[in-house]
Amino acid sequence: MSTTTTTEIKSAEDSTFTFATQFEAKDLVEFDPNRVYGDWRDEFHKTGCVLIKNVITPERAQYYVDKQVEWLKKFNLGFDEKNPDTWTSEHLPVNFKGGMYYMYGATHEKYVWEARTEPGVVDIFEKLWETNELICSFDGQNISMPNRKDLTWSPWPHCDQNPARKRMQAVQGLLNFAPNGPKDGGLMLMRGSSKLFDEFFAQKRDKKDVKWFEDRGCEMYKVNMDPGDFVLWDSRTMHYACLPEGEQIRHLQYICMTPRKFATDEALEAKKNCFENYLGTTHWPHCNIRPSAEKPMRDGKLCPAYRTEPFEKPEITDKVLQLAGVKGY
Repeated sequence: MSTTTTTEIKSAEDSTFTFATQFEAKDLVEFDPNRVYGDWRDEFHKTGCVLIKNVITPERAQYYVDKQVEWLKKFNLGFDEKNPDTWTSEHLPVNFKGGMYYMYGATHEKYVWEARTEPGVVDIFEKLWETNELICSFDGQNISMPNRKDLTWSPWPHCDQNPARKRMQAVQGLLNFAPNGPKDGGLMLMRGSSKLFDEFFAQKRDKKDVKWFEDRGCEMYKVNMDPGDFVLWDSRTMHYACLPEGEQIRHLQYICMTPRKFATDEALEAKKNCFENYLGTTHWPHCNIRPSAEKPMRDGKLCPAYRTEPFEKPEITDKVLQLAGVKGY
């Protein structure tokens, strides 16, 4: 007889601390609105989001798919990527929103750092911010199973930037590893909404009011991606993720980078502690550093597979240390 496994995330006492909670009221970098770049930056600065094709090769993307599957199997919970009967909570590590993994040392696995340091990925953020002195978030990965019968899901349109932070403060990214078509779940973006962020929050209103943006010419659309594609969106952009409905498992990693000069000494010290203790953070690289010390709970108890270190620790290179904020440039 089958049983239902319940999972939850329990906050650890020290996870309630957030470091370097600075609130800026202006752009941290001034961009000339009349400048023509001649590349993807023109679309990004116009709409607040952009899809960049072929950032890594399909072969390299498949490598990351294989590593994510391998990672799931290391928990010995019976997961089989070829058997949909095992695509349930009972056979998966505890996750968030149906497929986001940031516990178990997942945000510092070797292959996760390999993805962050892909030359094509770093190049995107160097071009965006016009500096090669960057730091990255310790964001999670997403491995979402299609047609989950043990989950209920509904859209949750939101912006990831606090309304007290004005103008463009961070730009989020997603490196896609598997085919991601109309039925394969994925990222929904409200094109143009970042430009209306301050106006939207100037008055009290429902934070999920998609129609307000639509009435002002914004469009919510599903980002379809091939393996190796990368999508960028301004953190002021209204967005959400939908779960896959076809047969394709969703494989991706969230990556965000900002200039090191944005970070205070407090932020850098907090990042150093997270890096040394294999803790994740939010998508913010330079501020709002909240160590993800939550513990995974399974059927009301600490998950037996709980671990505080990655299965494969990252190779410590100068680039890794610099992006982690541990080493200067």
